[in-house]
Amino acid sequence: MTQARTERKITGRTVLFWMIGFFTVIFIANAIFLHLAWKSFPGVVTETAYEDGLAYNDAIAASREQAARDWSVSGEIERAGAEAARVAVLAKDADGAPLSGLTVTATLRRPASPEAPVVVVLQEGETGRYQAMVNDLAAGNWILDLEALGGREGEAFKSRNRVFLSQ
Repeated sequence: MTQARTERKITGRTVLFWMIGFFTVIFIANAIFLHLAWKSFPGVVTETAYEDGLAYNDAIAASREQAARDWSVSGEIERAGAEAARVAVLAKDADGAPLSGLTVTATLRRPASPEAPVVVVLQEGETGRYQAMVNDLAAGNWILDLEALGGREGEAFKSRNRVFLSQ
């Protein structure tokens, strides 16, 4: 024995309820996402936006001066034990001669991480070679900011590099 199936007709009222239900779900989801976005980001990228804007032209001029000096400054990080690492920098002038007497600072920070940066001042060993040991440096991606001050006329060199420190 088979029971006869009763067919349900799709009426305008059924379509209306389905459409209202569909768009209600979409609006609720959008409202939740908007609330979470507004709640999690205060809209402040920097606390000193006006001052940063005024200093922008100075930063461009300093970058052009740095490029005109044609210094060659290369930095590297290599593992020196289980948790320690050695930061080394080689600095040469436009003629390839080593740059001596610089104050070289390396700042290591994790990309997109709230961890405090690790700042070390490198000591000059051989002429033009600067290095320092850093303890408790975990493996992974790091941003290495180098700043070398000094030179013959008090010049400055700045660079930002992404490096990977192996296990």
